[in-house]
Amino acid sequence: MENFKFILFSIIVLTILGLLGYWAFTSIQSGSEYVKAEKIKKLESENEELKKEVAELEGELAVLRPEVPENTAPQPQVEPQEEDPTPTAVNKNQTLINELQKLIDDGVVMKLKSRGSRVGTLQKFLNIYNKTSNKVDNDFGASTKTVLIDFQKDQGLPADGEAGKTTFEKMIDWLEKA
Repeated sequence: MENFKFILFSIIVLTILGLLGYWAFTSIQSGSEYVKAEKIKKLESENEELKKEVAELEGELAVLRPEVPENTAPQPQVEPQEEDPTPTAVNKNQTLINELQKLIDDGVVMKLKSRGSRVGTLQKFLNIYNKTSNKVDNDFGASTKTVLIDFQKDQGLPADGEAGKTTFEKMIDWLEKA
């Protein structure tokens, strides 16, 4: 009977030790996994710190920015003269309207891969229209084409992604109403 108790006790102890060994073997990370996990934690912490720093810097930058949108040059105030009973109104986007009119006058057509300051004029308008501040890089790329197509669809124009006389005229009309 003593032998039976001893054998039964030994089996239980060995089973418990076996289960503990199995649990330890399956739950312990390898050294490389541990290092990777620690790097991830560190990078996430740094990312949070950088997000806070960016938010602080944006707040400081907002204080320093003028109230005038970047894409429009400040226009001089025109005071009506006393002799002229009808005051003259100056459109805040008159410079851009003039640039677009010059494109029409010169018969310019812009499409994918066009480059130059005239493309910049188009990009300035699209930024104002969409209330965005995308980079004006004077390069008619895929993103400019996509935004132009959206404008053409909104205005009931053929959405071909090319800017010509009709598109420029719609842009001028929109600016004069804005």
